[in-house]
Amino acid sequence: MTFKTKWIDFLYRMATGSRSVRNVFTPIGAIFFGLVVFMFILAARHVDQWMGVTDVLPGRLSILLSLPLFSIALFMIGWSVHQFLKAKGTPVPINPPSRLVNSGPYAYSRNPMLSGVFALLFGIGVLLESVSLLFIFTPLFILITVWELKAIEEPELLKRLGREYAEYHEITPMFFPKIRKRKE
Repeated sequence: MTFKTKWIDFLYRMATGSRSVRNVFTPIGAIFFGLVVFMFILAARHVDQWMGVTDVLPGRLSILLSLPLFSIALFMIGWSVHQFLKAKGTPVPINPPSRLVNSGPYAYSRNPMLSGVFALLFGIGVLLESVSLLFIFTPLFILITVWELKAIEEPELLKRLGREYAEYHEITPMFFPKIRKRKE
């Protein structure tokens, strides 16, 4: 049994296990994810200082450019979390809702919350004028996240939710909603 298979089985057992155990581990999972994001930001700041690339935008332009990204990010994250809470679960993979969430932003994208996190990282990159966060660390974070989703999270969802998730996966894009032609 590979590490990947063991990790998928662990997530499955946690997601279908006792509510009290899930409630204990939910904040740990959320804090861990937040720390990973924070470490990417810190690493980017250190790389910017090492490269001597700081203060690249004039005046307060970084604030003005980052506001739309923050607005989109916070809206997407908030709307996504609301859908999970409404379905009596959390966004943390070890304490998900017992049913597939395919309403709200999840009707258009399988991972709208992560799209919000990506927009948040880009917004922080603009606000901090961090060239490495914009062009190295956020794209790296996105690549690692996509790998984790495809290798771990989606197989666990398929195992737990079965055919319903398979059909949802088939018709719903991973991050960016499809632009559909209007039917007349």
